[in-house]
Amino acid sequence: MAISFVNNNGTILPADAPTIHPGNRGHLYGDGVFESIRVIAGKPLNMENHIKRLLEGAKAIKMRTPSFFNTNFFEEKIKELLYRSAIKEGGRCRLSLDRVTGGAYLPDSNECTYYIEVYPYDVNHFELNAKGLEIDIYQDIKLQKNFLSNYKTKAGLTYVMAALSAQEKGLDDLFLSNDRGNILETSSCNVFVVSNGVLYTPGLDEGCLAGTMRMQIINLALANGIKVYECAILPQNLLAADEIFVTNAIRGVNWIGGYRTKRFYNNMSRKLVVLLNEFWEKQLEL
Repeated sequence: MAISFVNNNGTILPADAPTIHPGNRGHLYGDGVFESIRVIAGKPLNMENHIKRLLEGAKAIKMRTPSFFNTNFFEEKIKELLYRSAIKEGGRCRLSLDRVTGGAYLPDSNECTYYIEVYPYDVNHFELNAKGLEIDIYQDIKLQKNFLSNYKTKAGLTYVMAALSAQEKGLDDLFLSNDRGNILETSSCNVFVVSNGVLYTPGLDEGCLAGTMRMQIINLALANGIKVYECAILPQNLLAADEIFVTNAIRGVNWIGGYRTKRFYNNMSRKLVVLLNEFWEKQLEL
């Protein structure tokens, strides 16, 4: 089996030994931002949108990024790592920016470093889950809207606790809501509700993650004549839906089979997975 490698701020190291330096602020304080990037045919997907969100998130937490931190720079670094790790087909990548070592809660500096890790992934295309996910609402912690809500920061404990709670309940995932009871996302995905052939999804101003796959699904739907509305989603909307699916950059589209006593179809989910794969097949041919 080929050894995977990581890139720690320009130094490529085998992934079978420690690679994070002592004092790393992402490790100590969650002081950083990250992106999860899908790889198909050995190439990272949707890089422009991932890097745009990464850099905007870094700016939001007052990190200073070098001018050469751009899409081309990170795409080349990821491709180099994929090559070194012998990942020629399906894969996934995690790209992090951490504030440089030093200080406690008050940093010594706002400069940052990057860290890239890559892993093989079982399939070389987006694949709809064969069995619908079973899901409910997480009640223990509510999401609070703030200026960081749309970014992937390393402050992920709420999502960890939601995922653990789902596991304890024998479920696949849990919806996360705000203090008003509006559904925003799950422990790892954005949410779409389908009713009468129309897609509804929480708006970014509600405080959900600005998912790159969320954006792509909205654009694909609109390009194919499917109406999309960004709006508040309440628990009663889930029960009234014809279909619910969730999205993230790695898994693409996953359909929900059941929410409490309600069962759902997957007609729209299947259609969108086909459109998603057709889109990336054309892009990767260019």
